[in-house]
Amino acid sequence: MKKTLLLSLISFATLSAQADEGMWMLTDLKAQNAATMYEMGLDIGIDQVYCPDHISLKDAVVHFGGGCTGEVISSEGLVLTNHHCGYGYIQQHSSVEHDYLTDGFWAMNRSEELPCKGLTVTFIDKILDITTYVTEQLAKDEDPEGTNYLSPSYLGKVAQRFAKQENIEVTPFTVLELKPFYGANRYYLFIKTIYKDIRMVGAPPSSIGKFGADTDNWMWPRHCGDFSLFRIYATPDGQPAEYNENNVPYKVKKHIAINLNGVKEDDFTFVMGFPGRNWRYMISDEVEERMETTNFMRKTIRTVRLDNLLEEMLKSDKVRIQYASKYASSANYWKNAIGMNEGLVRLNVLETKKQQQEKLLAYGKAQGNNEYQQAFEAIRNIVAKRRDAIYHQQAIYEACMLGTEFYRIPSTDKLLAALNKTKKRAVVYEKVDLTKMVDLAKAIEDLKAGFERFYNKDYDANVDRKVSKALLKTYAELIPVEQRISIFQLIDTEFEGDIEAFVDACFETSIFRSPEAFKKFLTKPNAKALENDLMIKYAQSVKEGYKATSDAMKAETDAYNLAHKTWVKGMMELKQSEGTPIYPDANSTLRLTYGKIGSYSPKDGATYKYYTTLKGVMEKEDPNNYEFVVPAKLKELYNNKDYGRYAMENGEMPICFVTRTDNTGGNSGSPVFNSRGELIGTGFDRNYEGLTGDIAYQPELQRAACVDIRYTLFIIDKYAGASHLIDEMTIVEE
Repeated sequence: MKKTLLLSLISFATLSAQADEGMWMLTDLKAQNAATMYEMGLDIGIDQVYCPDHISLKDAVVHFGGGCTGEVISSEGLVLTNHHCGYGYIQQHSSVEHDYLTDGFWAMNRSEELPCKGLTVTFIDKILDITTYVTEQLAKDEDPEGTNYLSPSYLGKVAQRFAKQENIEVTPFTVLELKPFYGANRYYLFIKTIYKDIRMVGAPPSSIGKFGADTDNWMWPRHCGDFSLFRIYATPDGQPAEYNENNVPYKVKKHIAINLNGVKEDDFTFVMGFPGRNWRYMISDEVEERMETTNFMRKTIRTVRLDNLLEEMLKSDKVRIQYASKYASSANYWKNAIGMNEGLVRLNVLETKKQQQEKLLAYGKAQGNNEYQQAFEAIRNIVAKRRDAIYHQQAIYEACMLGTEFYRIPSTDKLLAALNKTKKRAVVYEKVDLTKMVDLAKAIEDLKAGFERFYNKDYDANVDRKVSKALLKTYAELIPVEQRISIFQLIDTEFEGDIEAFVDACFETSIFRSPEAFKKFLTKPNAKALENDLMIKYAQSVKEGYKATSDAMKAETDAYNLAHKTWVKGMMELKQSEGTPIYPDANSTLRLTYGKIGSYSPKDGATYKYYTTLKGVMEKEDPNNYEFVVPAKLKELYNNKDYGRYAMENGEMPICFVTRTDNTGGNSGSPVFNSRGELIGTGFDRNYEGLTGDIAYQPELQRAACVDIRYTLFIIDKYAGASHLIDEMTIVEE
């Protein structure tokens, strides 16, 4: 029974679980989900959704930038995703003179489409269950630490072996990704092609794309047009390539048709995307740990960071543009942590988890199998032992690694080593023949490149100085003196415990404090200056402190992974015995979820409709609040009811809707399909009441918030006047 369980899941004709819950593997759809999907309303064959042997909808769903999802909506490589997914690239191209964040951007022809440095779009070519092969490799390979089964580097080597054995073609743009699933009880190989010439095509102004900003984030009802458009470019013969002005729009294998009929209550929908992480197989002790460490630190420290950033952003348009993406990224999971903790308490999720774990323990006992009880007790003991280390690690991560930007100065280790090799520990740059000092020359060039990445156009030293002072004070308040990272000993001895004085000294003396100071240092690279530099000492201390917390937990981490593997195996076995399908935790791989459009009641006396309209934008308008400013042209279109073919039957202009599909971070930008596999919207968020979903799905409350495709096209067509983009899409109106 166990062997069968590990290698494949049985086919379920009927499903007893909540049909809405689950982030399903595409390879298992036919066996596990097809019957229920048909019963709920799917009108196309499951092979049209996903088929390993021919083109399907899967081939038009892409991993956007590695952290979001996108969908191909034209034969010319046009990709639709969220505004917040494209936000960093909109910001990348923005300046005070060309403020695309505020004004929006629309390329009116191909020559105006803007290259996006560093942006990638990834297609999934094949998904292979190679559990048997991996198990064989694990059995024969040396594994002194017993961690091969989870090691990305080891699994990468196994993927290469498998590809060679199976004669899988690998190009410079092919990625083989082998990942463990179900706690490492199964392994899937993803064969991917990455396109690196991606250009920005269109984005609404933030007053549309981010309407409601932080106030409305993770909330319902929503009224934002959270979308942006990009295009994939390739060589003339259709091959992926680095950016080149001679590249052409990629002729895709598959693009998604768009349906303008809209949605109504109880319509069947399904979503494909790349959900990032969730933890559905946690025991109750782990949930408590998450609440008191990760979520607590996100709320506490990011509140300080965001308050200080916003104060500076509101003072200066330049700073606002520089820090727009950083602020949005930090704020997103700040509010998520707050809402998750509130929901876990309100919905009594700890008790639900306890009931689930007792059920598995009873099942194991009935089977005469004690391994699940042993795994459970091991996890509980491990969580108790590692709690303080995780608490401290999260404080370091949030305050020192994410919050203080000067932590990210480039490493000087190679330059220091090269200087120490010379007879003199200081070198006059202009008077040295660097061709005879290869190590030194290479170290200097690497340092220059690193400094340019650090001190880029989106960095402001004065903002960093202010924020760093506040965050280091917060860190000191949270962590006892004897546990703090080593730099605080220097602060105590050389600055009498004055954190502000230490930060000021960093920004007044470090070689990294400004481009001018860095350039001056390079005229005479000096080992002593590097050894005494306060920013360098700080960065080293943070790295060492974070590593120390990881090292302190290593034994517990290794033991936890083994116990968790056994625990999840038990869950798989229990569900199989019940005739219930099972899905693995999200891990940024392609998944499918499904459910019906649905209004919901979050509390007594309150009911939220499943859709919103442009009327709600006008009701929320506040010209004195940057989060709720409404563009004049949008108001004009509203007042004239100039909605074109994108209006609802009752004449209103739809904006967003919610559906019961399971989702999490990474699903942003996911295509929302109707029963015929046509695009009706783009997922962009979750509701506040559903923030517990990363740990426990709540079918009555959790909803995926989606931009109605009709609003997206309305903004492109009527607001932006970019009808040429509409013309290249396949649109269905029946």
